[in-house]
Amino acid sequence: MTRRPPGSAAVETLVAVRRARDFIDRCYAEPLDLADIADAAGYSRYHLVRAFKSAYGETPGRYLQRRRVERAQELLRVADLNVTEICHLVGFTSLGSFSRLFSELVGVSPSRFQRDALASGPRLIPGCYVLMWGRPRPKTAILEKPAPAPAS
Repeated sequence: MTRRPPGSAAVETLVAVRRARDFIDRCYAEPLDLADIADAAGYSRYHLVRAFKSAYGETPGRYLQRRRVERAQELLRVADLNVTEICHLVGFTSLGSFSRLFSELVGVSPSRFQRDALASGPRLIPGCYVLMWGRPRPKTAILEKPAPAPAS
């Protein structure tokens, strides 16, 4: 039986929760649930929630919501898209839930935030550019890869 060095379990836990956070950062616009995030970390759902909250002070679900709202703020500032389009681009399926959460975290409604940003900000990036060159969806990107040329 081999003994692990002291603190190695803590390091493994930090690596796992970092994997979970990185997964959320990469795939925030996808429909994610706790099982997907836990699979990425290699932990059970319940153990991941405890470890993630201990490391970052919030649950993986709350981190995902906050990450989506942060990205929505960026798009509301610079993209020529309406609030509904941005809501769906960042991974929300309900405009009402998005607006409520955005207002709770930011302090103003998404439309008010966008109006204020437009009044004081730089020119907008056209919506067609954002939609075309925005973050690729992992499953779509894999499907769009060309097949390798047959060996001659």
